[in-house]
Amino acid sequence: MRQKIKYIHKGEIVTLENIDPTMTVLNYLRYNQALTGTKEGCAEGDCGACTVVLGELVEGKLRYQAVNACIQFLPTLDGKELITVEDLKAKDGTLHPVQQAMVEANGTQCGFCTPGFVMSLFAEMHSNPKVDRLHINDVLAGNLCRCTGYGTIVEAAITVAQSNAKDKFHATEANTIALLAALEKEAGLQLTWQDRTYFAPKTTDELVEILARYPQATLLAGATDVGLWVTKQHRDLATVIYLGQIRELKTINTQQGGLKIGAGVTYSDAWAPLAELYPDFGELIRRIASTQIRNSGTIGGNIANGSPIGDTPPALIALGAQLHLRSKDGRRDIPLENFFIDYGKQDLNPGEFVAAVTLPLPETGSKFATYKISKRFDQDISAVCAAFNLTLKGDVVDDIRICYGGMAATPKRARKTEEAIIGQVWDETTISNAVASMTEDYHPLTDMRASEQYRMLAAQNLLRKFYIETVTPDIATRLVGEGGLAYA
Repeated sequence: MRQKIKYIHKGEIVTLENIDPTMTVLNYLRYNQALTGTKEGCAEGDCGACTVVLGELVEGKLRYQAVNACIQFLPTLDGKELITVEDLKAKDGTLHPVQQAMVEANGTQCGFCTPGFVMSLFAEMHSNPKVDRLHINDVLAGNLCRCTGYGTIVEAAITVAQSNAKDKFHATEANTIALLAALEKEAGLQLTWQDRTYFAPKTTDELVEILARYPQATLLAGATDVGLWVTKQHRDLATVIYLGQIRELKTINTQQGGLKIGAGVTYSDAWAPLAELYPDFGELIRRIASTQIRNSGTIGGNIANGSPIGDTPPALIALGAQLHLRSKDGRRDIPLENFFIDYGKQDLNPGEFVAAVTLPLPETGSKFATYKISKRFDQDISAVCAAFNLTLKGDVVDDIRICYGGMAATPKRARKTEEAIIGQVWDETTISNAVASMTEDYHPLTDMRASEQYRMLAAQNLLRKFYIETVTPDIATRLVGEGGLAYA
């Protein structure tokens, strides 16, 4: 395997070696490169002050995405293009169209957050810019500002979207694609620095072999969780295996009546396919985090870390998803709900990794909904996350699957509640009995996000809300957002 990091910056391939593999991109830029436009605000992927843009090839086309530099490890730049705020202006000092729009809209005050906003808008300019205010709100949800109230920044975003402006990155796109294509042909990465080792295999077969040799290694996908182990907990990670270079783990396809999502598929890439099948699931992905986090975090990572407040497992479990695990011993398939054994404990053998998850396609007449309760509407961890999947025969419940996150040590089905509903008429009496049964399913804890009493009441009321929406679908129970979508 290769022992040098290679990435593109300012139109040229940069080569790095003998460097800490858990150094963040933010610290590398600020302390090694003196590129201080990228700021540290939170060091946990919340505030967006550290936003940079990464370019990579997707099916032969160049894609730019905003990410948080504060939790991205430096070697994850390998094979990609890096763009920072210093790169935007022209050689003669002329401001980039996004920068100029911010100036003209008076979109900055203290200026600390401004580079992050600029980079988010730069990425949007190079993707699918829209003038819709709610879309812009989503784009900028991961960039926090204490000064401006966002109004002038949104004005700048609208100006950029309306202008259809082109920049020097459009002009040099062919050269960038050629460089990225050359880097794609490079072998996988293996770095050694002091007592730390970093691997970035390019195939699942390579991953299987490396993980068999290092079964205690830390598997790294989007770094939205592992990154905080370093920046907040100051852990020393002896061996890291990065999954982001393995194409097989980044595929989505429909097969044998189900949608199979590779463990390396990001929230951003999973969003549209999931929303097409299950609109509520798509809305859950929108609210799961900021644009920067959706561009980095993965469905497989959200499952593998086993958090009781991970947002995708309740929805996947309610849908009856199957989990695909792999190791040197072969492939193992289990119901996703069986993967979570206890807090911090999953059904994962040494040398085994999450390879993919398959969720069934919607059945005719089935009703699925998922809801997220959090202190902030955008970019916040759930206090309670609920998912329901109902099948009726006439007005009698043929089957229902109910799963909650935040109510137990793991994402957990409400089996007593399900038993109180299945075979009964789908009416208010059945719901009242089911709500009472829920206290047998869960004994939630009290923490900084919610009290035990609040969690139980919210969980019970979400079942009531699901019932109301199924019997009176025209009633207004939700906020309405971008494109007329109903927000849970």
